Amino acid sequence: MSAKSSEQNHLIIASAPHLHCHRTTTSVMGNVLIALMPIIVAVAFIYGCRVLLSIAVASVTALLAEYLIQKAMKRKQTIQDLSCIVTAVILVLNLPLDFPFWQLIIGTIFAIVVVKAAFGGLGQNFANPAVTTRIILVSAFASSFAKNTEPLARALRLSNSMLDSGTGIALDSSSGATVLVFIKSGFDPNELRTLRDLLLGIQRTTAIGETCAIAILIGGLYLLFKKIIKWHIPITYIGTVAVLSFLYGGFDMQFMLYHLLSGGLLFGAFFMATDYATSPLTNKGKIVFGIGLGILTSVIRFWSNLPEGVSFSILTMNVLTPHIDRFTKEKPFGTELKEQG
Repeated sequence: MSAKSSEQNHLIIASAPHLHCHRTTTSVMGNVLIALMPIIVAVAFIYGCRVLLSIAVASVTALLAEYLIQKAMKRKQTIQDLSCIVTAVILVLNLPLDFPFWQLIIGTIFAIVVVKAAFGGLGQNFANPAVTTRIILVSAFASSFAKNTEPLARALRLSNSMLDSGTGIALDSSSGATVLVFIKSGFDPNELRTLRDLLLGIQRTTAIGETCAIAILIGGLYLLFKKIIKWHIPITYIGTVAVLSFLYGGFDMQFMLYHLLSGGLLFGAFFMATDYATSPLTNKGKIVFGIGLGILTSVIRFWSNLPEGVSFSILTMNVLTPHIDRFTKEKPFGTELKEQG
């Protein structure tokens, strides 16, 4: 028997259900990149084109790292599935605009080699590579996160031209505090930018990807429309933070909206918490996952020394995902409960 016929007669045994889906990993990751485009364009307009250079550096590093680690471990090459590019882009959007390139390269290699490949590759990593890497980089290079990113003059001019008299006071351009820091130190709407500015992304921020709420919502709705993600995690995550911030703020709707539109909540809810490999499998589990994220994020924002808690919340819930899956697994089809005598 020839090698060719032997390969054709090879029997592949796998557990049911034996369903074929036309959607491939490459198409899923391609759609995620499309969903990220509004955010990238908005960030480039608000903060400058350096973000494009950072994305290029991280993407090339991710491709090389994945190619070399797969080759070294004698595994099938996976650079064509675009997952490493998605990791690189999301990582860049989780960092300050002027984050040093050499630190970005180290972080990208860590995300691909340690968080992803060391645990078996795509679909087998226990935590989101971008989230985990951001926390590691914050710990290793804290000084690189100390300076907040300032909007360009053209973005500020757009904001001031759209600011109607009496609707709010623009922040002093010399002030370096983010919106969440202002809220943490004492909520005063007169010292904050208008909610319109938060929607447009005219704000100081640490992670550039969290800046423009409208762009994030456009990308998130695209993912929902294409059925790349389900609604359960983002809606329950955002909804839980909304309810808790409304109660904590003394039933202040404006306080709640500032919490929803500031920081990494929207970006994390749509683009990081919904990672297939690190989120629960069942819809019930996804709801539990989202509520847990909302509680953790709110606790960190309200009572910890940190102004933001999205990354830590996602990493914590990633670790708990196997337990959530175990307690929310569906009953096997065709089984019956035993009658109690």
